[in-house]
Amino acid sequence: MAEHLTEETFKEKIFDFTAEKEFKFKGTIPAIIDFYASWCGPCKTVGPIIDELATEYAGKVDIYKIDTEKEQTLASMFGIRSIPSILFLPVGEEPKMAQGAMPKNQLEALIKDIFKIDPPAEAEKK
Repeated sequence: MAEHLTEETFKEKIFDFTAEKEFKFKGTIPAIIDFYASWCGPCKTVGPIIDELATEYAGKVDIYKIDTEKEQTLASMFGIRSIPSILFLPVGEEPKMAQGAMPKNQLEALIKDIFKIDPPAEAEKK
C-alpha cells in the first residue's frame, strides 16, 4: 500500500520547503508520488496500480499518494493542474512528472527508465 502524505510528512520525507528554498529530495531511495483526488475517475483506475507497485517495489522505491483536495499547498508547489499526476523522484537527480492514467506496464517502464530499476520478476511478485 502506498503511504498517504500530509504537508507535515512531506516535509519530513521528501522536502522541507519551509526550511530550504531549492528543492532537494531527502530520500535515500527513489520515490514516486501519485497526486490524486477522491472524485477523479482516472485516479480511481491508477490508485490500485500504485498500491500494487508499492508492494512489488518495497525496499527499492518509496511510493506515496497526495490528495490534492486536502493538500492544496503541495499540489500548487508542483504546479498540479490535471490529475492523476505522478512525480518521479530519483535520488540526486531532477524530479520528473508524468500525467494521466497509465497502465501498470507503462509505469513500470518509467520506473526502469528513470530509476534504472527492473520490474520485479514474476516469482518475486507472488
